Amino acid sequence: MNGSTAIRPKRTTFLIYLLPSVILFAFMVLVPVVLAVRYSFFKWSGGPKMDFIGLDNYRNLLVDSNFWHAFLNNLLIVAFSVVGQIGIAFIISIFLMSKLAKWKGFHRTVIFIPVVLSSVVIGFLWGMIYNQDAGMLNWLLRNIGLESWIKPWLDDPDIVMYSVTVPIVWQYIGFYLIIFLAAMQSINSEVYEMAELDGATGFKKMLHITLPLLNPTIKIAVMLCIAGNMKAFDSIFVMTGGGPGSSSTVMAQYAYDTSFKAYKLGYGSAISVGIMILSVALIMISRLIGGKNRD
Repeated sequence: MNGSTAIRPKRTTFLIYLLPSVILFAFMVLVPVVLAVRYSFFKWSGGPKMDFIGLDNYRNLLVDSNFWHAFLNNLLIVAFSVVGQIGIAFIISIFLMSKLAKWKGFHRTVIFIPVVLSSVVIGFLWGMIYNQDAGMLNWLLRNIGLESWIKPWLDDPDIVMYSVTVPIVWQYIGFYLIIFLAAMQSINSEVYEMAELDGATGFKKMLHITLPLLNPTIKIAVMLCIAGNMKAFDSIFVMTGGGPGSSSTVMAQYAYDTSFKAYKLGYGSAISVGIMILSVALIMISRLIGGKNRD
């Protein structure tokens, strides 16, 4: 028996180590999903009485204009986040990997700080920034002579979704920055050196070397971005509560309001299942698009 096989743990040891994580995952993820699917077939207000109604909740969901309006709001957040979070993070990571950047560790830390902050805290901070009378944004516009740009950022139905999307984009740039930096550091430096010998400039190296080699990482980042922003809720709830009216209501908040304000827990469960199905569908579409681009 050689040394490598002598110290290899047994399969039962692996299973014992994995068991706590599997139990936690099942308890936190699988059980709620199964229960949500089960409750979605009932008309239930939270009490002991549950009336089985089959697929009626899903039929109502298909024609629910409020749900599809919330879905469009989520799509807006996803679109801006894919471009903003991933795009800005990619540009910053290119800059931090260049020889011109100084204090790289400091910049990484500062950009990553918003990621570790609670979304509720982010919502409160940006709520104060957007405040129409005493907010920093309108104060800045007033002091630089752009008073015509001053708006009720969180009270105007035409712009409120753009206003609440900015903090979401800002918060998670650092998350994708770390992902891209880790991927770029794994690229062999000899590839760049050979490109420089052939006369490749910084932009050409980024376009023809960095971008193609990061293609798998970018696909993963897009999937994470879609999954994360399809369940956006916390900061928007703090800033606007879904208002004015329902102009900034997203799907997660609509499920929350239906379940815990209207006490329609069965229909709220159907909304949650709908969010999951739409999220998986968008992720699959992004994978198909990424695969076609690769081919």
